[in-house]
Amino acid sequence: MGHARPGPSAGHSLKDTDMNSNAVPLPEALRVLLTDTTLHERAASILARQSGPGAVRQPVSVVGPREASDAQLVCARRVGQLLGLLGVPVLCGGKNGVMAAVSQGVSECGGIVVGLLPEEDTQLANPYLTVAVPTGLGIIRNALIARAARIMVAIGGGLGTTSEMALALQWGKPVLAIHGAPEVPGYRPFADEAGLVAALLDELIACA
Repeated sequence: MGHARPGPSAGHSLKDTDMNSNAVPLPEALRVLLTDTTLHERAASILARQSGPGAVRQPVSVVGPREASDAQLVCARRVGQLLGLLGVPVLCGGKNGVMAAVSQGVSECGGIVVGLLPEEDTQLANPYLTVAVPTGLGIIRNALIARAARIMVAIGGGLGTTSEMALALQWGKPVLAIHGAPEVPGYRPFADEAGLVAALLDELIACA
């Protein structure tokens, strides 16, 4: 199995972002969401890029279980809110659990979230999706979720999440994981949400 590339921290520092003259004032909603003020400059840099012609259009995939814990659901919703406020598109499996929670977070912050459904129709799609795509592929749609991602965030999960993480890593995508996500060689696990968010912001900056 291939491994994800090294995280961007080796080649990027907060000082680099501080020197970015294109950074825009951070909206209050992002200031409230990012309680760690050391992340504000990084978020402002990403927001400036996403508001212009250099915006990253390739989505961040968020994966996790249909039957999720309260902690997993809260985390997924916050990740969705962050990505929605930053103008970064999100891709998920389109159904309930972590998928619905991240979709809700994106939707309530005005972002774009696409759900790749395993069925041939959208009857089981969660109500927060911007776009629901009925692939008719069953679990094979997991490969599309992994392949289409620029970055993958795994919040908990079982066998389906394991397959998505493994495929993403095989294709050289960074995989950030939290809240009991499966252990897959090459992934980057985080013990707390603050660490996950900091790493996600750094990966988004590295997308430039």
